[in-house]
Amino acid sequence: MLEYNLPKYLPSAEELPDSDETPVDNELQELIPGLLKAILLILWSERMDWLFGIDMGIYYDPDEPPIVPDGFLSLGVERFYDEELRPSYVLWDENVLPILALEVVSQNYRKEYTDKLNKYQDLGVLYYVIYSPRRRRKPRLEVHKLVNGKYQLQPGNLVWLAEIGLGIGCERGNYCGLTREWLYWYNEAGNRYPTPEEQIKQAQKRAELAEQRAQQLAEQLRALGIDPHTLD
Repeated sequence: MLEYNLPKYLPSAEELPDSDETPVDNELQELIPGLLKAILLILWSERMDWLFGIDMGIYYDPDEPPIVPDGFLSLGVERFYDEELRPSYVLWDENVLPILALEVVSQNYRKEYTDKLNKYQDLGVLYYVIYSPRRRRKPRLEVHKLVNGKYQLQPGNLVWLAEIGLGIGCERGNYCGLTREWLYWYNEAGNRYPTPEEQIKQAQKRAELAEQRAQQLAEQLRALGIDPHTLD
């Protein structure tokens, strides 16, 4: 829970702008967090205690503009306020800090490794994830964890986030018809959770296999002189 030494009367989420109105300059800034959220919507479909915001303003001070990560995850909050959903994420209303913030670096560098890192660190966001698809000599994915008030870079391309119960990493795959490197969620054994499209294909394959087995069984029964329809 957060404690604020702020004025008694504060604006609500409905009274604040929902972002900094800065348009994304790369489609990946929407697609990458969108894929992570789409996987969570299936993986955590029964849970109502989480929120994954995309390009949503996080207000931490009523007199300061919000910080707007490309994506962020909060645990222990209501997924939905009401049918209108959240216009923004207001810390003095939510009383829960995001546990993870994600920034996707585009061709227009936006101080993801300096000013934004320091801001998330000062706020106390446990995990800060930076993905830079244009990097060649340095790791494209960096996961920073807050340790004693300072971010420490975590080793590896796949990092287990114990407090969330998920791993995050990158590998090549297909999403929205585009084959490239994407960010994914993983289980503790390092196995990647499937995308919604992959889950649909897996379900279709299971249905096809079940139909094939049913046809084979029917043929075997007929070979024995048994009408399979009489067994219904």
